Amino acid sequence: MRLLKKIIFLIISLVALTLIMGLFVEDEYSVTKTIIIERNSDDIFKYIKNLKNQSEYSAWEKTDPQMKKSYEGNDGEVGFVSTWNSTNDDIGKGEMEIVKIEDGKRIGFKVRFKEPFEADSHAFINTEALGPNTTKVTWNFHGQVAYPMNMMLLFKDMESEIGPDLEVGLKNLKKLFESSEI
Repeated sequence: MRLLKKIIFLIISLVALTLIMGLFVEDEYSVTKTIIIERNSDDIFKYIKNLKNQSEYSAWEKTDPQMKKSYEGNDGEVGFVSTWNSTNDDIGKGEMEIVKIEDGKRIGFKVRFKEPFEADSHAFINTEALGPNTTKVTWNFHGQVAYPMNMMLLFKDMESEIGPDLEVGLKNLKKLFESSEI
């Protein structure tokens, strides 16, 4: 009976300690990747502001070419929503909405994951002219993990989870523009 009480006390203590630690663990993450593309920034911005074009460069879209997609609204405008549904657990189900456009400079998205987990995140893609035919493209993905699930950020490095996919997407975008496929 004493041993059982000690085991129960130990389990309760570990759970309580974990919950207390969760109060002090960062609950936000941000991953940013950048690339230089030898092309006019206006051309690049006009292309990336249309979410349907992500099927040509996004690593996530290329992971499951069979995913079902649907769209609502006018692509390239605030309020446009792209919805995806994949049987691949790495892709899952969700939607991305254009929430802000700074013409020629930045497009902001809200990303709502539905499956295999629920979460809301934000992303943006910036274009910055470095010269008449040189553009710096920056892709950022950031989000918040609510307490007590923020404890997973101690064990999961979002930079290594998301960063490689952003890099692949930017490299694909560079290849499209520099090989004159667009």
